Amino acid sequence: MSGSDTAPFLSQADDTDDGPAPGTPGLPGSMGNPKSEDPAVPDQEGLQRITGLSSGHSALIVAVLCYINLLNYMDRFTVAGVLPDIEQFFDIGDGSSGLIQTVFISSYMVLAPVFGYLGDRYNRKYLMCGGIAFWSLVTLGSSFIPRERFWLLLLTRGLVGVGEASYSTIAPTLIADLFVADQRSRMLSVFYFAIPVGSGLGYIAGSKVKDVAGDWHWALRVTPGLGVLAVVLLFLVVREPPRGAVERHSDSPPLNPTSWWADLRALARNPSFILSSLGFTAVAFVTGSLALWAPAFLLRSRVVLGETPPCLPGDSCSSSDSLIFGLITCLTGVLGVGLGVEISRRLRRTNPRADPLVCAAGLLGSAPFLFLALACARGSIVATYIFIFIGETLLSMNWAIVADILLYVVIPTRRSTAEAFQIVLSHLLGDAGSPYLIGSISDRLRRDWPPSFLSEFRALQFSLMLCAFVGALGGAAFLGTAIFIESDRRQAQLHVQGLLPETGPTDDRIVVPQRGRSTRVPVSSVLI
Repeated sequence: MSGSDTAPFLSQADDTDDGPAPGTPGLPGSMGNPKSEDPAVPDQEGLQRITGLSSGHSALIVAVLCYINLLNYMDRFTVAGVLPDIEQFFDIGDGSSGLIQTVFISSYMVLAPVFGYLGDRYNRKYLMCGGIAFWSLVTLGSSFIPRERFWLLLLTRGLVGVGEASYSTIAPTLIADLFVADQRSRMLSVFYFAIPVGSGLGYIAGSKVKDVAGDWHWALRVTPGLGVLAVVLLFLVVREPPRGAVERHSDSPPLNPTSWWADLRALARNPSFILSSLGFTAVAFVTGSLALWAPAFLLRSRVVLGETPPCLPGDSCSSSDSLIFGLITCLTGVLGVGLGVEISRRLRRTNPRADPLVCAAGLLGSAPFLFLALACARGSIVATYIFIFIGETLLSMNWAIVADILLYVVIPTRRSTAEAFQIVLSHLLGDAGSPYLIGSISDRLRRDWPPSFLSEFRALQFSLMLCAFVGALGGAAFLGTAIFIESDRRQAQLHVQGLLPETGPTDDRIVVPQRGRSTRVPVSSVLI
């Protein structure tokens, strides 16, 4: 017996190895059949055999999911496109206006874990169908609320969160089960193009439909009809692929769902997931604030510059800024998402930490441009639009990359739960409260100044400057993600391949000598 095997049986390990023992087949440097560091990527024929879907059908599923994602964000920001009219109709201030978005995001945030749990265990297609049908009905109902029932508008906007929660937590996991590696990154970039494009279309549709119909209520009646079409397409086109099959080796056992608490414990011990979620929270804070308040801020800026008349009670407010901001959001979203994915894909060849580093660069780069956009608004509206364009382009670089990070550092059977809790965290500390916080700060500043159009502009200007500071904090979180990303990704790959089985919290482990080193093993295996 070697000296290493004569150590006391229950001694404390000097070099504890929680991973598979050396010699496990398929691991680099093992005594078994060696493999490359990363699992082999199946070709188109292999994907079709695993999923049971042709490449054309898989692409069509992504197209349907992209359409629904676009529709979700279009509905969300239609309200922002007609916000000055809503303030006039219900006779509310900035704080109450910010509450419209906060109530919706809060509902969405609370319901996301519920649908995350269901999405990891039940048919995802039917969950999405039911949620989107309910969302369409509630959205239509919100357009018929009388002016003395503002609380009812808040209630209906909260119920809209049901549909968004049922979709946003589940759709990315379907894409993850249809594609792998660079194919998945490309498909996710297509999917997340819909966020800025849908947001921009929401501003445009809201302002233009209001102008054509002469009534802002009609702006809320566009997306419900499109939602019915979305449910039909989901039902007819989308099929449920097997969870995690495209990432498993053919000889590895399928992954079984663990308990909800076990999922939460595993996610809490995943630093890449936690830090990237905190970084994405900063993105949500900034985009949520700009989404609701940027058109109103631009309108107040033009009033102060004397380029447009003020929005007085009984008058229809100018919608040109909502239209321009919507176009900027569409263009910067397409440019930013595509640019982020392409830069990350190229850098990944030489730097495995490319994804979080690109996200950090986007957030840290956007902060000064957003600050300059606010600072220049009183002097030049053109300069403000230019800085907003650059800042939003850099901010949009994060969307698809953050989703990709989550999918490769979390195993397939808990991805919907991970999506749900990333949504909870990003909205709880991000855009659930940021519109209301910005509006409340603005109202508080206005109370200290004499009433004027200039004071309204300055109050909103100073409160929005908080976004630049939060963006810099988010960049720091992504820099932290880069420290852990390699080890967390490798660990998830080993779990999927069946080379690193998890032990539950009740599975007590002890240290034993094995192959010349100390290793933690379950008590049950020693007894056997």
